[in-house]
Amino acid sequence: MDHKKQSITILMADDDEDDRIMTKEALEESRLTNEMRFVVDGEELIDYLYRRGKFEDPADSPRPGLILLDLNMPRKDGREALREIKADPDLRQIPIVVLTTSKAEEDIYRTYDLGVNSFITKPVSFEGLVFVISNLAQYWFQIVQLPQN
Repeated sequence: MDHKKQSITILMADDDEDDRIMTKEALEESRLTNEMRFVVDGEELIDYLYRRGKFEDPADSPRPGLILLDLNMPRKDGREALREIKADPDLRQIPIVVLTTSKAEEDIYRTYDLGVNSFITKPVSFEGLVFVISNLAQYWFQIVQLPQN
């Protein structure tokens, strides 16, 4: 098995600034060098993926190799964004991991029906988040074979 790390951009869609900061710190704590980008809601996520508005420049909005998606966001929630992304042939191959505070069975079933690749409930401690991010990155960037952009 080839264990070389791929240079993959992680795009996180989450309206909670503390969660964004902690996830970035967890990524750094895990000694991962992946670039991380952030959007604050589903509208920005879709704009980023289609390179609209402030995300027009490809240098400022590289295609993500992995999307971390919160479900409960303003304007367009994660469920709506997930449905839109998975319906687009140009975007549907991007792996999406729901990372949310929700533990609702309905959210789990619904997001898998919409095509999410994984559903993870956010850990309550920073140590737990480091553990999740480290394992998530190892799985998606060292074990799984992803399609080339």
